[in-house]
Amino acid sequence: MASDRNTPEFALERAATRFVRVLLDDSGSRVFDYGVPEGVAVSPGCRVRVPVRTRTLLGTVLEVTDYSEARGIRMVSEVLRSDAGMNPALLKLAAWMADYYCCPLELAMRAVLPQVIRKSEMTHQQRQRVRLVQLPEEAALAALEKKAPLQAAALRALAQAGEPVSVAELARTTDASHAVVRALEKKGLVRVEMERVERDPFRNEEFVSSPALALNAEQGVVFARVCASLEPLAEGAPAPKPFLLHGVTGSGKTEIYLQAIQLVLQQGRSAIMLVPEISLTPQTVERFKSRFAAQQQEVAVLHSHLSEGERHDQWHQIRSGRAKIVIGARSAVFAPLEKLGLIVVDEEHEPSYKQEESPRYHGRDIAVLRASMERCAVLLGSATPSLESFHNVKQGKYELLQIRQRVDDKKMPFIRIMDMRNESKKQGGIISSRLMTAIEQRLAKREQTILFLNRRGFSTSLLCEKCGHVCSCPNCSVSLTFHKAANRIVCHICGHLALAPSKCPECKDPGIRHQGTGTERVEEVVQKLFSKAVVKRLDADVLQRKEAFRETLSAFRTGKIDILVGTQMIAKGLHFPNVTLVGIINADMGLHIPDFRAGERTFQLLTQVAGRAGRGDVEGEVFVQSYTPFSPSIQFARHHDFEGFWDQEISFRQEWDYPPFTHMVLISVRSPHQARGELSAQTLAKSIADGAPAGLFIGEPAPAPLEKSHGEFRFQLVLRTRTVQRLSRHLRGVLDKLKFPEDVRVSVDVDAYQLL
Repeated sequence: MASDRNTPEFALERAATRFVRVLLDDSGSRVFDYGVPEGVAVSPGCRVRVPVRTRTLLGTVLEVTDYSEARGIRMVSEVLRSDAGMNPALLKLAAWMADYYCCPLELAMRAVLPQVIRKSEMTHQQRQRVRLVQLPEEAALAALEKKAPLQAAALRALAQAGEPVSVAELARTTDASHAVVRALEKKGLVRVEMERVERDPFRNEEFVSSPALALNAEQGVVFARVCASLEPLAEGAPAPKPFLLHGVTGSGKTEIYLQAIQLVLQQGRSAIMLVPEISLTPQTVERFKSRFAAQQQEVAVLHSHLSEGERHDQWHQIRSGRAKIVIGARSAVFAPLEKLGLIVVDEEHEPSYKQEESPRYHGRDIAVLRASMERCAVLLGSATPSLESFHNVKQGKYELLQIRQRVDDKKMPFIRIMDMRNESKKQGGIISSRLMTAIEQRLAKREQTILFLNRRGFSTSLLCEKCGHVCSCPNCSVSLTFHKAANRIVCHICGHLALAPSKCPECKDPGIRHQGTGTERVEEVVQKLFSKAVVKRLDADVLQRKEAFRETLSAFRTGKIDILVGTQMIAKGLHFPNVTLVGIINADMGLHIPDFRAGERTFQLLTQVAGRAGRGDVEGEVFVQSYTPFSPSIQFARHHDFEGFWDQEISFRQEWDYPPFTHMVLISVRSPHQARGELSAQTLAKSIADGAPAGLFIGEPAPAPLEKSHGEFRFQLVLRTRTVQRLSRHLRGVLDKLKFPEDVRVSVDVDAYQLL
């Protein structure tokens, strides 16, 4: 709406010589034009406050221009400090994500610029420090001790310290509260000052400098090739081709990452190191901080387990240029580094790089794209590369680097397959007799064992033998998992929990029994079998405290734990030379789910878990327990044969036109009303078919494998195409036109990794 010509605001509009296009926070993709007051510096990516009707809102500048066709343009109220915005490269990246992943631009911007940074009122933490102004005479101090002993104690402590002391520290040592300090301040006996303090998630850690390790012949060849790609590029030259480093477990890939980043730092540039899971971040940080401690290089960390304050301060440490190395999970790919020289994506095959909420980006793919945009090198590493990445090698898009041997000529672990169909049902069929013997031998030699089962809890369900009732989640179409220590039954989908019943809730019969096995049950059985051994469990249920993961791994590293039982968080990236035995309790767990990637994921997981064994001087041994021992995924993993698995699996994918030969788009429709959700899915399918891009395959709308979740019925529509961006734009047009009932939610997952 245009301003009245007699108002001062209209005069400001006429005076504006520059205009900005602003994307408002929480606005979807709506963009508005504003004028810029004379003399105010503004650039794409910066954060601004702008008037919207009677309010003032925050937004991000997308473009600066000297012309606007909009009428009634109002002026930018305030340009926020320059270190709270985005650089042009990240702004461009967000726009690409919105287009490719079929999501509102504002959601893509929110992924790139975290909410904790978008809050302009967020500032550095201020810490109060106390300085002693004067100490009263002894007589006055004695009188103070009678009337206000805490004040007197605080004064004496300050005098003994001889230097400024924080209020929090003073409270710990003397029980002097903030009220005590304020009383002393009023009397003129102390002066309270504010000091800026950065929150450091590793403030209590000490890192001892560690030198670079000598590279063997294979590592040297790979490192030389990576170094060549780090040379400065000529003006206008394209970014170097992405590298796929296929190195067997224990082949020293991390040392190559470290030395390549060292070279990047010497060139005055910066680097990002991505790890697939938060659980791997502490050990990676330890290695990096130890390596670069002597050079006083700042290593910043970004992941979702940081507090808001820690994340805020780490982000600004990067934005200011003080940190040149960033380590973190998938969101660290958006770290606001300047002069980016290298992005490393470790364990590039991991599904956890895929974001599960909109924007549903893949961290590995965004890393490759950002490297292309910023003309820097990108190194993808894995012992079990994804079929998509290896296909890119075959297509000439990526360059393959290989390390086929472990460092110091250590042997790959010997893998034995245990056919559980032939095992007795003793101990519930959990531990085979040969695995029991192998554990006993390791305990006798004071060697360590890892037992892997990718399912937490004690049992997977509670079943009544009389009436057949299964305790199920009221919100999801899954059975409830029994957790014995808490005596609770829990839904691992929505979090619903209830007290475990002592008798059947349906027929009241006491013969309700446990079915299935989780890590809690494995821990209990193993502790009974080996009563003198120290057995610990590592899964999401025991990681309630922030430091629990690091403490458990530290105890395992120092030999205080004999047997470690855990889920996939112990399956990759861990290096414990004294682990000589790995037992995989149920190799079939993920093999038979309705997902075309089930075989690939099983092969990858088995290979990665097996790789934890034999990383020291003693050859490792792995026992794989399975009820389908002749599955190709298990047999190829047994022989460490990635190429063999690739040849078979890629033929299957090509025959059925699955990724990587096409892009798969999964559209989910959710509603608390089953019929309404189903009708909406059918309507959507018909609308997509009208005017769809050529070559689009549209599956029939159908209930999802997990039909109900969080109280909503779920329906799926699977699309496959070779031109994904054309499809994304078509979908956006369809979704903008269709009006669904208020309780129907529709989501689009481009390059879907989770089909359940």
